[in-house]
Amino acid sequence: MRYTEQVTSTVSKPPMLAIALLAVVFAFGLFIVGYDQGHLFSIVQGAEAYEELYMHEMTHDMRHAAGFPCH
Repeated sequence: MRYTEQVTSTVSKPPMLAIALLAVVFAFGLFIVGYDQGHLFSIVQGAEAYEELYMHEMTHDMRHAAGFPCH
């Protein structure tokens, strides 16, 4: 007796909402690591945030590893 197997495969695409959300998260992360010079905290702290540069200092080594010069 001979049995045959039928294999079906389905191709599903990831939801576009998930891709859009990940793109926004990526863009925000890139802004923080590469370009933030006090802009993010200036909303709360005002002009003092441009002198303190908290996000810059927290992501300093990551900036250099990603190829962003900062000094």
